[in-house]
Amino acid sequence: MKKNTKIKRIIFALIIILFAIATACLVQVRSGQAIVITRFGDPTRVLITPGLNWRLPIPFESTTAIDLRLRTTSSGLHDVGTKDGLRIIMQAYIIWQVEPNTESILQFLRAIPGNFDEEVTKQIRTFAGSALETTASGYKLENLVNTNINDIQLIDFESHLQKQLEQSLLKTYGIKIVKVGIERLTLPSVTLNATVERMKAERETIATERTAEGKQQAAEIRSQAEKEARIMVADANIKAAEINAQSIAKAAAIYGDAYAKSPELYTFLRSLDTLNNVINTNTRIILRTDSAPFKVLIDGPSTLFIPSKNNQGGENE
Repeated sequence: MKKNTKIKRIIFALIIILFAIATACLVQVRSGQAIVITRFGDPTRVLITPGLNWRLPIPFESTTAIDLRLRTTSSGLHDVGTKDGLRIIMQAYIIWQVEPNTESILQFLRAIPGNFDEEVTKQIRTFAGSALETTASGYKLENLVNTNINDIQLIDFESHLQKQLEQSLLKTYGIKIVKVGIERLTLPSVTLNATVERMKAERETIATERTAEGKQQAAEIRSQAEKEARIMVADANIKAAEINAQSIAKAAAIYGDAYAKSPELYTFLRSLDTLNNVINTNTRIILRTDSAPFKVLIDGPSTLFIPSKNNQGGENE
């Protein structure tokens, strides 16, 4: 009885030992993760497919987990120079991941020793700062900051920045750059003042050009209006002269007809018209009464249109 109990205990202990050995030899690969199996520090296998795999227990083989998921790193603020000699402060974000293939994973493992997160962030920031400086030198400030959307080339700037980072990080660390964008863009006080002054000068130049164009158009309109006015006045003067000439001719004809019919009456009426034009309520004139045109006031109209005695006698006869 005691012998059977002892055998059971040994079997149970062996099962526990075998289970512990099996557990130590099992390695689980999670989704979005790669496991690098090293034998005495030398990488032997790279496990990418999620699931369980076998390995030799420690210290023969050990594992290192590599995160294959998308990750984001900020470049931090960098003071860079533009093509037109101005300084700007830029900050970019970088979305990256380790390429899910054996070569890139092993390259990343060899290039980033120790703490992966801190070291890779540090390296990416270093490369991003250098790439920002190089890329910004090919663009003017007006291509990055402008009220006119047609002049902004920010998308092209981000594309060039991403290409520079891709070449450096993939070749050196096996890191794939998925997306690069400008997270922040601001101006130092010196650049801001210079930009404001330049924008002010540009607006003043535009205002001067518009004012000159307006004055030119106003002068053309005024000249055209004066020309048309002179033509209209000349036409009106011609018509007025024609009408006046016709009226004078008609008046002369009327006067001539009236004079032909009764010269004495015509002379009398014309004298009265002259008196009416010359004398008003405030006029004082001292003239001899026997002088024209006042002679008619003394002589009266009898000599003008009262029949003479001879004519009267003839009629009586």
